[in-house]
Amino acid sequence: MDKQPHLLVVDDDREIRTLISQFLTKHGYRVSSAKDGLEMMKVLETSRIDLIVLDLMMPGEDGLALCRRLRAQPAPLGGIPIIMLTAMGEETDRIVGLEMGADDYLAKPFNPRELLARAKAVLRRSTGLPVGGSSTGGGQAEPANRGLTFEGWRLDVAKRELWSPDNVLVQLSAGEFDLLVAFAEHPQRVLNRDQLLDLARGRTAMPFDRSVDVQVSRLRRKIEPDAKEPTLIKTVRSGGYIFTPSVTRG
Repeated sequence: MDKQPHLLVVDDDREIRTLISQFLTKHGYRVSSAKDGLEMMKVLETSRIDLIVLDLMMPGEDGLALCRRLRAQPAPLGGIPIIMLTAMGEETDRIVGLEMGADDYLAKPFNPRELLARAKAVLRRSTGLPVGGSSTGGGQAEPANRGLTFEGWRLDVAKRELWSPDNVLVQLSAGEFDLLVAFAEHPQRVLNRDQLLDLARGRTAMPFDRSVDVQVSRLRRKIEPDAKEPTLIKTVRSGGYIFTPSVTRG
């Protein structure tokens, strides 16, 4: 079986689609492309896609609408990781993209190597798949049967699943899952945004990066009894966030 990660590049600009596809193919990925949402859905119907690189600004149904439509689908379609491509300096678009369920974002114009690095990181977090390029055998495998429990919630790190106290599987994006793992592995400790980004994504925050705040807001809506009065993930003024429950491992 072909274990190459299969990426889908969705952008209405033919030149950009071609450049990105050629660069990612050169670095060991299978790549399909689509110029709009219609072509994107056709690819998703016929191929198993591991990651979508999705442009925000497209005629017709834009990237935000497509991201929202995908996240409304059941797994596995609804759980495909998404890297959103946004206009330089448009922080509002990046925040809305994360609110819609994107796992990461990259501002245009960008260095293709930065996209490659983001793709590797998202794939590593979300699927455990090889990340392209030549194989060195030095990758770290996810520990088997690694689990974390808190307040009746069960976090299966190996399977990347979150189960509620009522034994219901809760769908999380890759970014939300990794943020929750970061919290659960460092309970009752104040973590600032830089620390959370480093723990969850392996990168430092940019000035005024709001992505952590957006992901925390989404997590609260899924695990808090009352997201407006959170008790599990509390905000620490001028400090960051603290995960309050006691956590049991194993």
